[in-house]
Amino acid sequence: MTPPTPSAAAPLEVTDETGTTPAPSSNPKGSESRSPGRLAWKRFRRDRTGVISAYIVIFFFVIAITAPLIAKLYGKNPYDQYGQESATLLNDAGYPVQPNGGISGDFWFGIEPQLGRDVFTFLIYGIRTSLLIATAATILTTMVGVIIGVTAGYLGGKTDYLVGRVIDILLSFPSTLFFIAFMPVVYGIFVPFSDEVPTWLRATSLILVLSAFGWASIARLLRGQVLGLREREFVEAAKVTGASPRRIVFKELLPNLWTPILIQSTLMLPAYVTAEAGLAFLGVGIQDPTPDWGVMIQRGAGFYTDDITFMIFPGVTMIIFVLAFNLLGDSVRDALDPKSKR
Repeated sequence: MTPPTPSAAAPLEVTDETGTTPAPSSNPKGSESRSPGRLAWKRFRRDRTGVISAYIVIFFFVIAITAPLIAKLYGKNPYDQYGQESATLLNDAGYPVQPNGGISGDFWFGIEPQLGRDVFTFLIYGIRTSLLIATAATILTTMVGVIIGVTAGYLGGKTDYLVGRVIDILLSFPSTLFFIAFMPVVYGIFVPFSDEVPTWLRATSLILVLSAFGWASIARLLRGQVLGLREREFVEAAKVTGASPRRIVFKELLPNLWTPILIQSTLMLPAYVTAEAGLAFLGVGIQDPTPDWGVMIQRGAGFYTDDITFMIFPGVTMIIFVLAFNLLGDSVRDALDPKSKR
């Protein structure tokens, strides 16, 4: 038993953005063309801001995926210290000899002060690291939030009360301060404090900790949605026909929750990008020499008074990505729920 949708229920009329009812079409595929998904896609394509933002986001993900290939074609890597190998790149104070951070035909974005690493390859690998952690944390957070939120809303009773209290506790935590204090403890569980923490452990710990404190908001939203949906006629009809709870959840409830899940996910990923970069900047996330947006900003903060170039590139690119993804999330929300912008 499935809930009535514009594509499945004949009596339900579909209106366009102007509020008028379109005339009946003789095209046998007319009902398919007016399905909710096609209407949402049509509204999204009309949103120029959303389309441009989508292209920018796709561009960043392509750069992240193809970073090794780009670096190979470029002929450099983010780990070699070119300024130490050549005395003509850095002056006695450790700053690039050429103006604008050493930008030239050989070093497109210049070189890093003191060490002389190539900024371009360090940046594209930094984008790769940050997006990998943020994307993995978003996927894990969404999965946990959906499972807990739907379960609490559907079962209700003591389960709902217990989950609700846990959500309230998590949302009351000052997450940034807790991350700063808790991350070294997490590393210490697996590695002695005197040893160097491997990069894979830092990345895994960041993903798990961000997810552990991030699922509460989406779980609370979905819990409220399910509390309203479980009393609807199509859910009651499914119960009467003897449908199992699993079938009710997957066939009746989840198809009606894709919109809030998608919207929350598109707004969550840029938040995780800035959170991961902030933790790296504070020294409790990814650390040098691993390329990362936060690592570059942290390193650039020590040179900006004499050479701001090294800080400009990671700062500007991160702002562009976060802004584009936030605008994309707003456009997706408006496309899926046109009433939200009225």
